[in-house]
Amino acid sequence: MLYRILAGLVAAVLATTAVTWIFDPAAAAMSLGMPYLEGMGRSSQIGDVGALFMFLVIMCVMGVITREGHYLQSAGLLLLLIAIFRALAWAVYDAELAALFIAVELVCAAVLFFSASRIGRRADLI
Repeated sequence: MLYRILAGLVAAVLATTAVTWIFDPAAAAMSLGMPYLEGMGRSSQIGDVGALFMFLVIMCVMGVITREGHYLQSAGLLLLLIAIFRALAWAVYDAELAALFIAVELVCAAVLFFSASRIGRRADLI
């Protein structure tokens, strides 16, 4: 039960951003430290980043509901890759180090991987 709660909390945090991309994309962009783009860039920004967050939420919710760890592993892997690409952007392409975002992504990924390894086991009933 604890592992489902942890994964559900990660889903709730991610859902906040996903919903903001739907109803107030300018605020969502600002919360992630990016400018709100114009024209086709705005279409890609809202579509790509909004879909990314929605995918994460769906994978977390599916993992919690079905008690199947592979859904949580998928979300964890995506968060881990995002953190890696952020670090790459800093190390190779002179981007500002997004240490807080990287830390949150790594913690959420760790929680999801940990929950995925435990969810659905008999011990999870406690």
